[in-house]
Amino acid sequence: MFYYIFLLFVGKCGILNIFKYITFRSFCAILTTFLFNVLLGEYFICKLSSMQRGGQPIRLDGPESHIKTKSNTPTMGGILIVISTSISTLIWGDLSNTYIWIGFATMIIFGVIGFIDDYYKLKFKNSSGIGARTKLFWQLLFSFLIAQWVMYTSTITPSTMIAIPFLKNLFVDLGLFYIPFVMIVIVGSSNAVNLTDGLDGLAIGLVSIAMTCFTIITYIVGHVVFANYLQLNYVYSVGEMCVFCSALIGASLGFLWYNSYPARIFMGDIGSLSLGAIIGLLSVITRHELILIIIGGLFVIEAMSVILQVGSYKLRKKRIFLMAPIHHHFEKLGWSESKIVIRFWIIAIFLALIGLATLKLR
Repeated sequence: MFYYIFLLFVGKCGILNIFKYITFRSFCAILTTFLFNVLLGEYFICKLSSMQRGGQPIRLDGPESHIKTKSNTPTMGGILIVISTSISTLIWGDLSNTYIWIGFATMIIFGVIGFIDDYYKLKFKNSSGIGARTKLFWQLLFSFLIAQWVMYTSTITPSTMIAIPFLKNLFVDLGLFYIPFVMIVIVGSSNAVNLTDGLDGLAIGLVSIAMTCFTIITYIVGHVVFANYLQLNYVYSVGEMCVFCSALIGASLGFLWYNSYPARIFMGDIGSLSLGAIIGLLSVITRHELILIIIGGLFVIEAMSVILQVGSYKLRKKRIFLMAPIHHHFEKLGWSESKIVIRFWIIAIFLALIGLATLKLR
């Protein structure tokens, strides 16, 4: 909105040219969402607390300490993230950009799925929600539609091609398998973040780190000079997504203000599913799907720990970890919650740096 308003007066006031720059508008987007979350967070928490008696239902099979320390904490804080990101992007973004609308659609669709899941948890006072199969069905359905939209929007030829990290001249055309591949990336990323959201500040901190990396990647592949210099696929007009990504970073950091230990609010599935889906989407539209495995390495580890735990128990009737996801395993070992969160953040930063290094190491 401001983008178009200021463009009308560029001829009369040269300083307004600054609003043409993605970097400046991205900074404004971060600041807007951060202040929005910090300033309105207190009011939002009070509102949710009055509407949710007992707060988010706590897993009875989870760590015993959670039943005491996390009961009566309101959930659905992801609503604040989605609203603030939407407002900030509408203010500072170029709304004629198709990728902005793909981002909006992904965030809102997966947010709605998460909202329904959270609502069922609160209504029936259990941690199951709408059920894993139902949730997965809707995620796959909408990710299929999003994958089609991304493929037909792409300016890269062929549009079903993916790049291989560390190898500058190796590209693989997935052909008919591209759509299922994109679906797996988006749905997998969404659920991985959801599984990680089990400790105060853990998931939202990791999301902020991963989102920062993909903001940088989005800017580089959307800038023809930088993309050509680093021998990356140049993706026309994807650079505008930096504004959207920056808004999400600001919203995540603002939410962390209240979600850090001891958390006063949880983001719930509405936050974790939508943020995870966006991270997956960013890897797809920038053609860095495989880099997501490195940058989002901890999300992958969290998801794999659950898969291995379930598989091992079904096949051998034995558990690999004391509890899954793996952050609960360390809780069972006696690590404090804050120690687990900080150490996971540190590991995530190193993985993020490795992921960014692949842009040059080719």
